[in-house]
Amino acid sequence: MPANRRFLLSRRPHGTPVREDFSLVEQPVPSAPEGGFVVRNCYASLDPAQRGWMDDAPSYMPPIPLGDPVRATTIGVVAESRSPDFSVGDWVLGMNGLEDYSVNAAGGFTMKVDTSIVDSPSRYLSAMGAVGLTAYFGLIDVAKPQPGETLLVSGAAGAVGSAVGQIGKILGCRVIGIAGGAEKCRRLIDDYGFDVAIDYKGKSVEALSAEIGAAAPDGVNVVFENVGGDVMDAELLNLAMRARIVLCGLISEYNSPEKIGVRNLWRVLTTRSTIHGYLIMDYVDRFAEGGAQMAQWMAEGRLRIDEDVQVGLENAYDAFMRLFTGANTGKLVLKIADGL
Repeated sequence: MPANRRFLLSRRPHGTPVREDFSLVEQPVPSAPEGGFVVRNCYASLDPAQRGWMDDAPSYMPPIPLGDPVRATTIGVVAESRSPDFSVGDWVLGMNGLEDYSVNAAGGFTMKVDTSIVDSPSRYLSAMGAVGLTAYFGLIDVAKPQPGETLLVSGAAGAVGSAVGQIGKILGCRVIGIAGGAEKCRRLIDDYGFDVAIDYKGKSVEALSAEIGAAAPDGVNVVFENVGGDVMDAELLNLAMRARIVLCGLISEYNSPEKIGVRNLWRVLTTRSTIHGYLIMDYVDRFAEGGAQMAQWMAEGRLRIDEDVQVGLENAYDAFMRLFTGANTGKLVLKIADGL
């Protein structure tokens, strides 16, 4: 009999998560409830937001209960069904957990997907999933960049940031990316077509601000913010008049017991700029629209979405920590199984 391995949250992390915060257990494979179905998870998305869900603190989603598997978006195959809408063998995308098998009750948000139109099912966790569509809607719908404007992206070598920069180029922007380390900066230019890459490592706010200013002497019109902290402080010193800041993430804060914050918000006032808090969950009803455009750009060779696929549920902790060490080289995905 197969077992259901589950990567559980055993205690609340304090600062950077450690192995002891989690446990990998084996339990019986669950049965489908009346009207529901069981998914054999094949790939799971690993994202910085999961760190926030581990804290017992107010957020846009409830905290992960202790003893539950770490919540994750997964793509997998229906293994057993008592639902009229889902059949065994259907590929489905939904919010489940880091586990081999997940129970989906009737009336949930899991949706069928067509894996025949992608080179790997994992594409629904990257280019055509929340990551790619975060970049798409955050830039096109929220920032509304115009041709000739300067777009500044922090966390630019990450899964979202690299897509934002490339979409910005498609829309006719001049794109500056901030990333950590020479290799990531090389990738911004050579792989993703950014105009300028700036390495933030080892630089003070003043030094980083000066480098941004040299790259954008007239200021930046759009900031796509993924980092926060000192990086955001340096960016705020280089806003053009009426700049738009899309606040998508604050990864510098997630493992910090004491929040860092920003000190240069006065520049938002003096430049009459705006900051827009942004979550992809507001655009779920438009995923088909965004996914079609992302797929078209990739087919045309105008958009490159890299994936960093780590293998094995037993390696979930090491894979997750790649997000915070900067080791990941694209959208971080954990491969759990091949399917049925």
